[in-house]
Order: sequence, then structure tokens, then C-alpha cells
Amino acid sequence: MTKDELFGVLKNVLINDFDVEEELVKPEANIVKDLDLDSIDAVELIVKMKPYVNGKIAPAMFKNVKTCQDTIDLLYPLLKQD
Repeated sequence: MTKDELFGVLKNVLINDFDVEEELVKPEANIVKDLDLDSIDAVELIVKMKPYVNGKIAPAMFKNVKTCQDTIDLLYPLLKQD
């Protein structure tokens, strides 16, 4: 899976599971300020993304994630782990 494909997955999750408007989901979108997700939503987002990556996702890994691109940059290396 490429980073663009992973972004597509993230975008679909945000639209379908969090009712975020499609035009708001951009790589530079701030998850809290632009997409209106709170900390509970962020944890749920981690859970929703787990099936798409092979590596373990620890909530602490998301401590410094602010944008959709930050999320992709964090998750992408986990695609290659077993």
C-alpha cells in the first residue's frame, strides 16, 4: 500500500465513521481544529486504522500527531512490519 492509498483509507474512515465532511479531509488538516475530533475520537481512530497496518499501534505514538499527514507518516512504516 502506498502513502496515497493509506491516506484514502484514513479519509474513508474519517468520512464514514466520524461524519467528517469530505472536503475537509486533506493532508494538512488539523485533526482537532479542522476535523473537530476530540481525544476519545483520536483513540477510536487508532482502533479503526489497526486492521490496515501490520505493526502495533500504541496510543502514545499519537501524542504528537496533529494533522492527517502526521497520521500517515506515523502509520506508513508500520505497513512493512510483521
